Amino acid sequence: MVDVIIIGGGPSGMSAAITLLRAGKKVLIFEKENFGGKIVGTPCVENFPVIKKISGKDFANDFFNQVKGLGAEFKAEEVLNIKKNNDFFEIKTDCSNYCSKSVIIAVGMQRRELNLNGEEKKFFGKGISYCAVCDGTFYKDKDVCVVGGGNTALQYALYLSDFCKKVYLCILSDVFFGDEILIKRVKNTKNIFVKQNFLIKKLIGDDKLEKVIFLDKKNNKNEEIIVSCLFLAIGQVPGKDIYNGLVDLKNNFIVVNEKLETKTTGLYAVGDCIVKDVRQLTTAISDGSIAGIFANSYLNKLKQKN
Repeated sequence: MVDVIIIGGGPSGMSAAITLLRAGKKVLIFEKENFGGKIVGTPCVENFPVIKKISGKDFANDFFNQVKGLGAEFKAEEVLNIKKNNDFFEIKTDCSNYCSKSVIIAVGMQRRELNLNGEEKKFFGKGISYCAVCDGTFYKDKDVCVVGGGNTALQYALYLSDFCKKVYLCILSDVFFGDEILIKRVKNTKNIFVKQNFLIKKLIGDDKLEKVIFLDKKNNKNEEIIVSCLFLAIGQVPGKDIYNGLVDLKNNFIVVNEKLETKTTGLYAVGDCIVKDVRQLTTAISDGSIAGIFANSYLNKLKQKN
């Protein structure tokens, strides 16, 4: 039995952990992929107060070490189901069963996939990547392509331009959705070639990706781009429902109040998985702090009750 189980080891979950650990609570964090969350794959973080510039990997490592140093327990397991039994929560993972007095859901979102008749799975790791920081150096002096129009895609293109021969940046619309400072950098980088109104139609290759067929929506014609790797930064979608009716959902996002409480007492949700208008690193950390404060208050009241 622990005081709080946090499902998700990204910025929002670890922010909540810091608040709770400093209040003397016993915290267990589950993370099925990378502790630190998807920020690990971000080449450069420049929008966090006080820290002028840092890689996503270093940011995540520092965060993890801080939380670990405060006494959190970490488990690399996937949570499959949550149930509430009186004042306690039962958590089932792919490895075991656990109990806690409170739960904070911080599962973020899952990466959006192409769903091109299974072609993406065929080439995953063989010319398809979701992380330029993780895989980019494998394609030094090669031609590569980044798909997406937001900050992640812009950062990927800039990062890859330092060592790749050519970087094609293909976006579905005719406008970017990222920060103006990144857009200007992309437009001023000589080996980045922007392709607008481009839709992926087909991935071609035998043992590895060799070329990509795009539909130029403006001219309604197909265009072939020969590249060694396609880096996808096409957004994210909510994860699967593991909540067993304990939360209300809106468009698959979790509904919470200003205290980050769900409809179930003792159950909180934070970060990108909740209904909200802004999903940024800073807002995720803010969510975690708020949920941590109110979860701690709930646990103190529960202790007095018992």
